[in-house]
Amino acid sequence: MQIEDVTMFQVIKKDMAALEDELLRAVSSPVPLLREMGTHLVRSGGKRLRPALYLLAARSGPAFEEARMMPLAVAIEIIHMASLVHDDVIDSADTRRGSPTANARWGNQVAILGGDYLFAQAFTLVSGRGYGEEIAVRLADLVRELTAGEILQDSSLYRAELSEAEYYQRIEKKTAHFLAICCEIGAISAQASAAVARGLYEYGHAIGMAFQLTDDLLDVTGDAAKLGKPAGHDIRQGVVTLPVIRALDQSPNRAELAAIVTDEGMTDAMVARALAIVRASDGVAYAQAKADEYLTQAKAVLPEAIPEAVRRAFIKAADYIGRRDF
Repeated sequence: MQIEDVTMFQVIKKDMAALEDELLRAVSSPVPLLREMGTHLVRSGGKRLRPALYLLAARSGPAFEEARMMPLAVAIEIIHMASLVHDDVIDSADTRRGSPTANARWGNQVAILGGDYLFAQAFTLVSGRGYGEEIAVRLADLVRELTAGEILQDSSLYRAELSEAEYYQRIEKKTAHFLAICCEIGAISAQASAAVARGLYEYGHAIGMAFQLTDDLLDVTGDAAKLGKPAGHDIRQGVVTLPVIRALDQSPNRAELAAIVTDEGMTDAMVARALAIVRASDGVAYAQAKADEYLTQAKAVLPEAIPEAVRRAFIKAADYIGRRDF
């Protein structure tokens, strides 16, 4: 299911339909293997949340022109796509959204180079189009922080002593900053006021924090068929998320849980036991409450000056993040 299928984005329904065609064009290449990989990645689907937020934010400004906005929307999704290709190599993942990963189909070397190609293609799409230095700087900042977040995560793998502050720093860089910049550059590209751009940045940051929190919750509570990956994937990969951090602090079985999450050779039975300990604690409720706080904050910081239809869509986006199950 892609985000364009969700009624909250009716205001950009045509834009999102056009995005799919433009994505396929953007990943085309005279090199057959690159073209095959790019087409596979686009057709494997995705929520398309990042370009959707960008396009909504662009609808908040007085100078929205679809032809001018679309290359930047495509570039945003391709950057996200490239980052996932690299993530899957790092995680040795075999599936994503129920489809084989690039590394599973073509091997790590081709996947890494393909991800590099996609990053370069994203910046090629926006070069020479008059978006201005401000947006170019924001896009570079986006990729830098995304990379820093991944490095922070990698350095904290299989650690039971991870603090909440470290966790929040990591998800801010990996997810929240990305969504915040999508909203901000949408406003900037459509010549919205500085106040609107700042307000939408804050909105994107808040829903980005909530989005990653719910993503981490779904790894503990979600249905594998809907997620496109097995439950407990993060635990197996040594990624300690907020529900686990809370259980490590509060559960009477904290010592057993710590022994599991720090074991790089954990078995399926160990993952299942870790999930059972986390689910029996208040870790899920605790993380959900934090996500809800961020969603409330997101709605509160929406600028008054944006069009009402766009405001309603942003509010529905926050509600969707709070209740999503995939």
